Amino acid sequence: MKSVAIGFAAGLLFGAGLAIARMTDPRVVLAFLDVTGAWNPSLLVVMAGAASTFGAIYWLTRRRGSPLVAPALRIPGERPLDARLFVGTTLFGIGWGLVGLCPGPAVTALFGGNGSGRVFVVAMLAGIALAPRARQADPAPR
Repeated sequence: MKSVAIGFAAGLLFGAGLAIARMTDPRVVLAFLDVTGAWNPSLLVVMAGAASTFGAIYWLTRRRGSPLVAPALRIPGERPLDARLFVGTTLFGIGWGLVGLCPGPAVTALFGGNGSGRVFVVAMLAGIALAPRARQADPAPR
């Protein structure tokens, strides 16, 4: 139960941070991506803050030897770069560039009256539902 409460609190903090940084506003994100026009570099600060926070917590967790609410720290092994990775990241980037939202901000935007966030979340859920079928049709070994 403790881990659920901490996860819930972390999710609320994450969502609040996205809203405060205005990452739930597609116009702000699209202005960040428009490096040849009216570029808005403010999201670099958001990304730097997120990366440094993660880095500090990760370093402290590694130094401590275990996480606070889990029995062990699980670090995934390295995987080779493959076509699935490149296709997935390309689709993610295209979607982010077209709509100005990615999954975290889109879910947060659901509660802020953002109509494009609702459409994005429906499309995202459809993609999640269809992904296992695409994997089954993929003849490449894993």
